[in-house]
Amino acid sequence: MLSPRLFHKILGVAFFLFPCCAEGKPAGNRLLPSFGHLLEDGRDEGFIPGFLLLVDNEVKDVIRQLEHRISRLEGVLRFKKMITESGGKIFATNGKKADFDTTMKKCKEVGGSVATPRNPGENDAILYFVKSSNTYAYLGMKESLIPGKFQFLDGTELSYTNWHLNEPSGKGEEECVEMYTDGTWNDKRCNQNRLIVCQF
Repeated sequence: MLSPRLFHKILGVAFFLFPCCAEGKPAGNRLLPSFGHLLEDGRDEGFIPGFLLLVDNEVKDVIRQLEHRISRLEGVLRFKKMITESGGKIFATNGKKADFDTTMKKCKEVGGSVATPRNPGENDAILYFVKSSNTYAYLGMKESLIPGKFQFLDGTELSYTNWHLNEPSGKGEEECVEMYTDGTWNDKRCNQNRLIVCQF
């Protein structure tokens, strides 16, 4: 069974990618039986023996159906080369480009954040999209108050770097970080349009 955390990650990815690959009408909603009016002590005034077991089985059935649908959706997204995974993180792109602020906004809207590699495996997962699109992508880090020193967006120090030779070189003029098509990083002005890659 999927953990709640993985379920939410996959759901976030689905909402992020849905507009670019949606076709047809959404499936109908299946509602669970109503509990009616509960008394103050929590008992249902129309309690039927075995009802809770029936509801429990219905909930389990709905969960199984959701897991099956999520598994199929994940397969489609992998097939269409729209998601990658590394170290428990899921990375996704909608194939669109934007400046850094818009990239942050788009990722946040779907429950994710800007892709932030913290090790070589995660760097490679992001690089997959950069190579496939043959374009650069922003990473989830910015220059600190000290020119030439970069940090993660939460303010913590970089624990992993993959700077291109002689980078960073902007010295206060280039506050964002982009990934080149060889997987190395470069500091860049934040107003350029780069591939949107989010992590969940």
